[in-house]
Amino acid sequence: MTRVSPALAADLRRVAHLLADAARPVTLQHFRRGIAADNKGPAKGVAFDPVTIADRESEMAMRAILARERPDDAILGEEFGHQPGNSGLTWVLDPIDGTRAYIAGAPTWGVLVAVSDDQGPLFGLIDQPYIGERFAGGFGRAECVGPQGTSALQTRAARALSDAIVMTTYPEVGTPTEAAAFHTVAAQARLTRYGMDCYAYAMLAAGQIDLVIEAGLQSYDVQGPIAVIEGAGGIVTDWQGGPAWNGGRVLAAANAEVHAEALAILSQTL
Repeated sequence: MTRVSPALAADLRRVAHLLADAARPVTLQHFRRGIAADNKGPAKGVAFDPVTIADRESEMAMRAILARERPDDAILGEEFGHQPGNSGLTWVLDPIDGTRAYIAGAPTWGVLVAVSDDQGPLFGLIDQPYIGERFAGGFGRAECVGPQGTSALQTRAARALSDAIVMTTYPEVGTPTEAAAFHTVAAQARLTRYGMDCYAYAMLAAGQIDLVIEAGLQSYDVQGPIAVIEGAGGIVTDWQGGPAWNGGRVLAAANAEVHAEALAILSQTL
């Protein structure tokens, strides 16, 4: 699929917001309530990868809406995997991106929604239910709706890496080699902050920071943020400058200039 009609774009936008609307009360029901977490980590070769009833119930609520509103579309969700479709469109769902932050009571987690075709995400949402902010991007516009009203999203203007703000979730980033590459970039930036999960991508789209650099991501971690950032004028690639919507190593940048500076370092240090 290479073209989306205005009518289809409007419907996809409508359904994406329905999904985020459904996930909000489910996630808030359990947030800061001492929720228990199961550990998926050993099965994935990591020490701790939590999942909660809120993750599962949130994704189930979104899937129920898709079954009613868009039954021919495929679904890829973190908790319940892939459901095939025949429309050429796939809904990519992360019911709680940042479950570690969620169980710790920190509001840097979010609900991620994207709708994609075979060329990547068309429209996406980053929703933070506790703060009440929703970042949306795709089909020619990007906006945030939150406590301060509705505003257009626009990434930051070009500036040197030495003046840039960089974010990532974990100081370890990924493998030792990936961590070394990240810290080479971070050492040249003005400010580096950690532990932001998907909220870092929202801040990039909102024009607050310049770079988000991560590794080891899945497609459901990044497709919603890609749509939002690209809609706001930013750039998202892998660490070699190729497409990032299947996950892996991700470099999100506010503009072409700072992207080029960071990419030159990352690509040369791996």
